[in-house]
Amino acid sequence: MNPQARFRSRPPEGALSTFGRPGGTEMRAPRLLVSAAHKSSGKTTLTIGLAQALSDRGLRVQTFKKGPDYIDPMWLARASARACFNLDPHLMHDGEIVAALARHAADADVTLVEGNKGLYDGLALDGSNSNAALARRLALPVLLVLDARGMTRGIAPLILGYQAFDRGIRIGGVILNQLGGSRHEAKLRAVIEHYTDVPVLGALQQDSRLAMVERHLGLMPVAELDDAPARVRAMADAVAAQIDLDRVLALAATAPAMPLVALPAPPAGAAAPRLRIGIARDAAFGFYYPDDLAALEAAGASLVPIDTLHDARLPALDGLFIGGGFPETAMAALEANTALRGALREAIEAGLPTYAECGGLMFLARSIRWGGRSAQMVGAIPGDAVMHERPVGRGYVQLEETGDFPWPGLDEVRPVQRLGHEFHHSSLDNLAPSVRFAYRVQRGHGIDGRHDGVCVHNLLASYAHLRHTGGNRWPQRFVAFVRAMRDAAGNHTRAA
Repeated sequence: MNPQARFRSRPPEGALSTFGRPGGTEMRAPRLLVSAAHKSSGKTTLTIGLAQALSDRGLRVQTFKKGPDYIDPMWLARASARACFNLDPHLMHDGEIVAALARHAADADVTLVEGNKGLYDGLALDGSNSNAALARRLALPVLLVLDARGMTRGIAPLILGYQAFDRGIRIGGVILNQLGGSRHEAKLRAVIEHYTDVPVLGALQQDSRLAMVERHLGLMPVAELDDAPARVRAMADAVAAQIDLDRVLALAATAPAMPLVALPAPPAGAAAPRLRIGIARDAAFGFYYPDDLAALEAAGASLVPIDTLHDARLPALDGLFIGGGFPETAMAALEANTALRGALREAIEAGLPTYAECGGLMFLARSIRWGGRSAQMVGAIPGDAVMHERPVGRGYVQLEETGDFPWPGLDEVRPVQRLGHEFHHSSLDNLAPSVRFAYRVQRGHGIDGRHDGVCVHNLLASYAHLRHTGGNRWPQRFVAFVRAMRDAAGNHTRAA
């Protein structure tokens, strides 16, 4: 048999017969965690390739990403043709994690959860928010990706150590990555078979075509690469040829039944006219969590896409949401779109309710300076965004709302604590001393190490990315604020 085609066949008859569907009080969905010994081992490439290769077989593949991440999910969504959702033990409670898995994987044939960093890595000393803890909570067998460059016999104690460290985790197979050739692969397989009981489910040879494109903030988003489909196809072809997909499916099918956790239904409210909330979605801005967008829609928003690079005017809107992204890489094009920048500044100064996160904050500032170049931006925020070589703020944040926080509190009691995350190489410099802040920073950096959330007119712009999890009902609060401002204006959608 051609070794490059040995894993292309369909699973044997009946191999999918154990694939269950969530129903009643148990979930029997086939699922696994793709993890690694350490970051940059190739698990993202492998998971993307698996998602596409399994989709090529006609299977419905649901993907998830552990932790806060925007870019990996974009690639996984492209490969599976389904939205990828985040599972974050730091920002979500157990019930939310289980419910998210059950809800989004309900009609899937197989579910792939991509870990972050290494299998046992996490913030907590006890490992309670590690990838291994997520695997235990969701009863996920583990497919361990090992970067085998420069390794032969030493791979055995690595695998044995990972098995012994937590006996509650089942490492059901390993994928060898970055191999130097067939002789290297043969040696590693012999060592692993001799010293361990963990099967090798595939081996990926070194291949420059599979390298993910990176820059100052990590992987490049799908929307910025014209050849993204070709890159996903190359990953899928390599995985289909060198990974035993049948055994990967069989491993996923060993995931045991898991009790479902019922979450209380949201309170039913009176029907109200839907609000038109613009959302910047283009090559410069695309950092949005799909479940957060769904929460905005459930709260009464109709999301209206805006292309900040090409649109010359704003459509009729009740509110505006500009999420994160990489405006610094598109600052020349953003500066050149003077018509839209002027329309945005006028709308915000006229009171258009606006929410901006990180890249959105940079875009709404007076200017962006990066690498010796400077470009004029919207100018709604009295400050200048300046890019730095090293991260200014990175990781999870904890915020306390101040009295200047503009959105209604719904049923919450102040001061409200908010959890989120930040990852920015920029600072907001030359900020007007009279500016008001929505948050006091208890953990993280925010704008100046003590504050985050600039409030100007009806604009709230922060470096923090909020999540619709753990009781943080920011989509409902923002929509309620937009509705209140619209009602106060006499129920008139703001014209373009």
